[in-house]
Amino acid sequence: MKKFIAVYYAPASAMAAMANVTPEQAAEGMKPWMAWKEKCGDAIVDMGAPLMPGAALDASGKWSGSSKEVTGYSILQGESAEQVKALFDGHPHLSWAPGTSIEVHEFAPM
Repeated sequence: MKKFIAVYYAPASAMAAMANVTPEQAAEGMKPWMAWKEKCGDAIVDMGAPLMPGAALDASGKWSGSSKEVTGYSILQGESAEQVKALFDGHPHLSWAPGTSIEVHEFAPM
């Protein structure tokens, strides 16, 4: 089996709005994610987690705030990239705020 990482992106404004939801709203928002997890079954290696804003290190050794709007990740496995990409049809991340997107990258053999 090949392994893949899905990286979730969302505008900072969408993430700021999420900081103001009630616990009940957060639980309701997780229901489509749990349905997606059920649909994927054993293809999900690690459901992942939301991520806080990051830091970027440049070649000179200087740290700064990341300009990437990375908001989370998941790790999946499958026989091919096409098989794994198909699992993202109708993914809940794409419908909760304008400007969201998902990238899928295959782990390189080491």
